[in-house]
Amino acid sequence: MKAGQAKLRRGPGRRVRARSRGGAGADPDEAPSFAALDLGTNNCRLLVARPAGTAFRVVDAFSRIVRLGEGLDRRGRLSEAAMDRTIEALKVCAAKMARKHVVCARSVATEACRRAANCGDFLERVRSRTGLDLEIIATDEEARLALLGCAPLLVEGQPYAIVFDIGGGSTEIMWVERTDDAPARLLDSLSVPLGVVNLSETFGGDRLEESQFSAMVDLAADALAVFEARNAIASRVAAGTVQMLGTSGTVTTLAGVHMGLRAYDRNLVDGSYLDFNDVALVTRRLLALDCAGRATEPCIGTDRADLVLAGCAILEAVCRAWPVGRLRVADRGLREGILLTLMGRDTAVAGAA
Repeated sequence: MKAGQAKLRRGPGRRVRARSRGGAGADPDEAPSFAALDLGTNNCRLLVARPAGTAFRVVDAFSRIVRLGEGLDRRGRLSEAAMDRTIEALKVCAAKMARKHVVCARSVATEACRRAANCGDFLERVRSRTGLDLEIIATDEEARLALLGCAPLLVEGQPYAIVFDIGGGSTEIMWVERTDDAPARLLDSLSVPLGVVNLSETFGGDRLEESQFSAMVDLAADALAVFEARNAIASRVAAGTVQMLGTSGTVTTLAGVHMGLRAYDRNLVDGSYLDFNDVALVTRRLLALDCAGRATEPCIGTDRADLVLAGCAILEAVCRAWPVGRLRVADRGLREGILLTLMGRDTAVAGAA
């Protein structure tokens, strides 16, 4: 372990003292809530929810691009500017959790914090300035929680699934078995140390030549070959028994662009489908634009304009490795998986408890 780097930790969640626990006659807005915070290489995202039947109801949410892992590949450390941006976003999260009377929360950090030599110092700074206790989770735990959050979108009739999450600093690949009337079972997972931030910093985020884009695709494809070799997924794909589910900003963004949305709408995107041909058409359209041109797309904007092509390259590698023909789009994942676990409703994935 690098000097100053925090150890990986795993836990069911941190109990938080609540000002009100509701009760007869209590304002429903004062009822106890649960919170899931996901600090990634690129984004800081929060969901606050209350139990509702067998699921939950979201009562507050927050998402901000903080680019915590900016320059991490070059320096091996989190920069002061990136840490400051992130802490400001985490202050917002802490305030929202306090307002919603959160009684149990789990706040996790992923690839950037796993890799940064100064992450221990960063975690202490977060704790002292926001009161939040960030937990660095291992890659297999990240995959498990992401699968748990999006498993309800897996359909019956196809017993196997490729599930993937393209992040800022890594891409999680999951090989899943799902039989009718039984929870999904995670057979294998792989964390590829390629994401939209580090690939964009390596190859550039403005206008890319076709050769540069192809080099990104090839780099991702080489990493995926290891997973294919040990699971023989392609033979299952050829037999027509594999579905594909993508849970990441890349697939939700491409879905929104493909639909021609004037503003991103989760209700339209979550659970939708993208044919591989449509993925290729949108990718080529974006590849023909420079960063300013991509920023004019309502579902991309200035914050993601320099990152989206890297995500497209990883997605193209996934589609090439396992030509299922179409993928289902999930605007849900790790945070939802955390909430289900905190509420004791993590039955969608076998062995998730």
